[in-house]
Amino acid sequence: MATIMIADDAAFLRAMLKDLLETAGHRVVTEAANGLEAVEKYRAYRPDLVVLDVNMPEMGGVEALEEIMSGDPRAKVVMCSALGHRHLIVNSVHRGAKDYILKPFHSERILDAVDRVLHPAVRQAK
Repeated sequence: MATIMIADDAAFLRAMLKDLLETAGHRVVTEAANGLEAVEKYRAYRPDLVVLDVNMPEMGGVEALEEIMSGDPRAKVVMCSALGHRHLIVNSVHRGAKDYILKPFHSERILDAVDRVLHPAVRQAK
């Protein structure tokens, strides 16, 4: 069972993601409502995976990604954002994000991204 942190400023999206991920057998250990909180909670919990929104207050998702990656270069982060912010997602991948999810979310895509990032060797063997 993987431990996951969800960072998104929209409480309803955090709740929806948490429900989906926990139904799939993962454990959401913490949530963050902004980028600064995401960095602090990553350091405290060290989850196996982070789902990180690009557009957040206090500190944006790209900056939070940079902080998380500088403290833990092996961190596994999946970025998420609205379609209009695609350039920010590409930038995030260059900065260390392992995958990205576009909003509006599709359950299969979320679970596929999480599975691919958590188990890359299994996915390559298929």
